Amino acid sequence: MLALLLPLLAAETALRVNYSGDPVDGARTRGRDAIWLGHAWVDGRKTDADVAALAEQLGGTGIRDLYVHAGPLEHDGTLPASAYRNARRLIPAVHRALPGVRVQAWLGDVLATESPDGLRLERARTRAAVVASTRQILAAGFDGVHFDLEPLHSGDRNYLALLDDLRALTRAHHVLLSVAAHQIDPLPAFHSLWGTLVGHPKWWSQAYFGQVARRVDQIAVMSYDTMQPLQSLYGGYVAQQTSLALEATPPTTDLLMGLPFFHENRFGHRASAETVPAAARGVRLGLSRTDADRARFGVALYVDFAATEADWTAYRTGWVRP
Repeated sequence: MLALLLPLLAAETALRVNYSGDPVDGARTRGRDAIWLGHAWVDGRKTDADVAALAEQLGGTGIRDLYVHAGPLEHDGTLPASAYRNARRLIPAVHRALPGVRVQAWLGDVLATESPDGLRLERARTRAAVVASTRQILAAGFDGVHFDLEPLHSGDRNYLALLDDLRALTRAHHVLLSVAAHQIDPLPAFHSLWGTLVGHPKWWSQAYFGQVARRVDQIAVMSYDTMQPLQSLYGGYVAQQTSLALEATPPTTDLLMGLPFFHENRFGHRASAETVPAAARGVRLGLSRTDADRARFGVALYVDFAATEADWTAYRTGWVRP
């Protein structure tokens, strides 16, 4: 047990040190940020008045992409059209109210990697169905498609094969392919150790993260639910994740780091620690140290329906105009 605890204590100490220092002046929004939006935007609950309010909320920020929840996919990879029945009304309304902002269809499902139920990417017919569902939803007018499939284990070759097929489709339609990504090993091969101990690998290797990043136009790291107990440790962890992701992501791919616009207390997430100010500072520190001039970089806000005004203020003061 001591052999396990000592490296973890050393790692936590390193995270606290990682949170120290000052970001460079240019570590701020590049106008490539994003936000995840809930299903109410495509199921008919949101109105033109809501779009106008959203436009006012986003005014003066760096948000360029909206990930609008349009799923989930069925476990066989199909997608009922009823899941996004208001999309053809929403998309032009957003384009009118927010010129230049792109509306992406956020699709996801639980994977059958840690339980018997879920999407099975090892089945070729399931992957083909996901591609067909993507073609179907792009016909509704979306500017791209954003996938969040979890829990996705590091090294999954079937996921890479799916991305190759999706990339061919999105390129043919001249739209974006975007994914939500797991965090990167904070220690070498940590996903393997954690998977052995608890049956949930959680992290990806940095090499696998890079393989995913090279197949997409945009990759958003889910840099929350980190099990960190203090803001300083969480901020240091986000700084580390930002550096690791920058090292693995080609400069031709948009890299976004997730900011927690939600407030929960459960295993893996402490609201008092995982705050927007800590995350924004961590992102700026990691960017400053690793690739301060990276152009295709931003943050992604999760999620609109749980956000508070304090979250929006922290985003503006901590990242948009720090």
